[in-house]
Amino acid sequence: MEPNIQPLNPIAIKIGPLPVHWYGIIIGIGIAIALYLAMREGEKHKLDKEVFPDLLIWAIPISILSARAYYVLFQWDYYSQNPGDIIKIWEGGIAIHGALIGAVVTAIIFARSRGLSFWKLADIAAPSIILAQAIGRWGNFMNQEAYGEEVSREFLEHLHLPQFIIDQMYIKGAYHHPTFLYESIWNLLGFVLLIMLRKANLRRGELFLSYVIWYSVGRFFIEGMRTDSLMLTSTLRMAQVISLVLIAVAIMIIVYRRKAGLAKAGYYE
Repeated sequence: MEPNIQPLNPIAIKIGPLPVHWYGIIIGIGIAIALYLAMREGEKHKLDKEVFPDLLIWAIPISILSARAYYVLFQWDYYSQNPGDIIKIWEGGIAIHGALIGAVVTAIIFARSRGLSFWKLADIAAPSIILAQAIGRWGNFMNQEAYGEEVSREFLEHLHLPQFIIDQMYIKGAYHHPTFLYESIWNLLGFVLLIMLRKANLRRGELFLSYVIWYSVGRFFIEGMRTDSLMLTSTLRMAQVISLVLIAVAIMIIVYRRKAGLAKAGYYE
């Protein structure tokens, strides 16, 4: 007999006829905390306090659009038949790799327009970015998405998870790996690591590239557990391929910039 478990309501409140989803609230909280931390760190580097707010004005909408476009592109069989669903971003369905592409391109253009170093901005923002990702994964939790393969209830209980997480992982008649939680924890560990690496005074750009490597390693393994992956082919998961590419590219950039003498400045310079 199936357990009588009611999932958490993904809608936080309604303002008239307009539903406000937990997904958007949680993403918003993550962005707000990330901005606050980046601004505080930016002050230590004598950056204008408006630099990161100004950057976000452009980066947030562009990242959302690129994240949605990335997701829709790899789910085109569905969205070509249901074009009205393309705009339903509040139901989930955005890809973090798409968001990162949009954010990086925006930051490069922004930095050049302000006469700033992109690598310096990226280094300062890196811990904030991965912390925002850790928080944002709880939006997936509220939507019951980004979960993994089937597991037993006993397995989840042995992880010593709170009851509300175990119950929320009961989806479509079965319990599932809380892969959203695995990635959230991995990203929190990454946040701590990046804060520690600041003290190592890595060369400029390398803190951000360390973030890219750390996140991609975790995403590669966690993605292998998920059941909702965007697929490049029938057997290749897009996120895993992108993760491997990002790891290789980040390492090559570090090596190239050091050999070419392009990374002489340190994090605190």
